[in-house]
Amino acid sequence: MEAFVKSEIKNGIGTVTFFHPQSNSLPGEILRKLADEITSAGNNADAKVIVLKSEGDKAFCGGASFDELSSIKNFEEGKKFFSGFSFVINAIRKSPKFVIVRVHGKAVGGGVGLASAGDYTLAVNDASIRLSELALGIGPFVVGPAVERKVGVSAFTALTINPTAWKSAEWAREKGLYADVFSTIEELDKAVQVLAEKLSQSSPDAMAQLKKVIWEGTENWDTLLIERAEISGRLVLSDFTKNYIEKFKTKSR
Repeated sequence: MEAFVKSEIKNGIGTVTFFHPQSNSLPGEILRKLADEITSAGNNADAKVIVLKSEGDKAFCGGASFDELSSIKNFEEGKKFFSGFSFVINAIRKSPKFVIVRVHGKAVGGGVGLASAGDYTLAVNDASIRLSELALGIGPFVVGPAVERKVGVSAFTALTINPTAWKSAEWAREKGLYADVFSTIEELDKAVQVLAEKLSQSSPDAMAQLKKVIWEGTENWDTLLIERAEISGRLVLSDFTKNYIEKFKTKSR
C-alpha cells in the first residue's frame, strides 16, 4: 500500500485516517494533508466530532520520516519539515470540534505528539510510547508543548531525557495522555465509536465553547511551535544527527 491521508463524514462523525508503509511514519506531505483534512472536517457542518486514526495493525505512528530527515540540506528545508508537525497540532487545537485519537499500536516521537494533541485519546494496552528525538541529536521541540500539556513537566522530562526507553500504555494513562486503555482492538474500536456517536448528538455550540476553555492558554502556539520548528531545523543539520540517521537506515536495510 502507498502512503495516504483520507477522510469521510458519516452520521455526524468525521474520520481522518493516515497510512505510511514505514510504520506510519510522517513525511512532510502526510503532515500537510493531515492538517488540511482536520481543518476541513472542523469547518464542515456535517461533522460534529472528529476521529483521528492510522491504518494497519502495527504501529500507530513511527514519528518523523527518516528518509525525509536525511534529505534535509539546509535550515529552510528543516524548518519547513518540522513546521508540518506544528500545522497538525494547531489544526487539532483550533478545530471547533472535539478530536478523538485512536491509538492502536506503539507511538514514537511525532506520533506521541499526535496522541497528546487529541482532546480525548484512547489506546490499546500495548500502545507504548517513546520520545526518541534526543537520541537523534534533536529533541521533541515542536510536539513538546502538546505532550507537556497532557502529562506534566515531570513526565515529559522523563520521556525526553531517556529517549530509548518505552513507557507503557498504562503509564501513559496514569499520566493523563490516554483517557482509557483497552485489552483488544475490538474493545478500542467500540469505545471510540460509542463516544463519537454520543458527541455527534451533543450541542455543537456547547462543544465549541468547551473546546476553547480546554485549550485556554495555548493562544501563542501558532508562533511558539514555528519557533520550536526552527530549533529542530537547525539541529537536524548537525553531523551527529546525520550520522545517526545514516547508521539507522543502514541497520534497517
